[in-house]
Amino acid sequence: MLSCDDTAKYFLAQVSEDAGDLISNLKLQKLLYYAQGFRLALYDELLFPEAIEAWTHGPVVPDLYRHYKKYGAGAIPCPEDIDFSIYDETTKSLLDEVYSVFGQFAAWKLRNMTQEEYPWKLAAQNSGTITHQSLQEYFKTQLNCQEAV
Repeated sequence: MLSCDDTAKYFLAQVSEDAGDLISNLKLQKLLYYAQGFRLALYDELLFPEAIEAWTHGPVVPDLYRHYKKYGAGAIPCPEDIDFSIYDETTKSLLDEVYSVFGQFAAWKLRNMTQEEYPWKLAAQNSGTITHQSLQEYFKTQLNCQEAV
């Protein structure tokens, strides 16, 4: 199993600055949420063990948020210490698909999308932690909506 940091590094390594791509902390958090949700829905297993919480601006992995907080709303640079050998082909395929589908959206669009979804709404009303069960149940309903994920 990867860590949330490993997952974040993979997404950050996909950025094409020449194409005008950038990933802020806000956007990165939402990509992690979608990756975890689809991993649970497709494979009945976690992508990373860290909890996702329902914060004011959508789903957040608190430790990862604090790690990248220094970049504010700006772009997080590509990591120099990424080891691509830790990602199996299934995981790469999933992360590539999540980035292809959701990475095209701006951070605030992703924020608004996640706040309309059941896992965030449920957690925002209750404990604040988005449960793996709510992610799995919700994203299983989304598999029919997403063609390739």
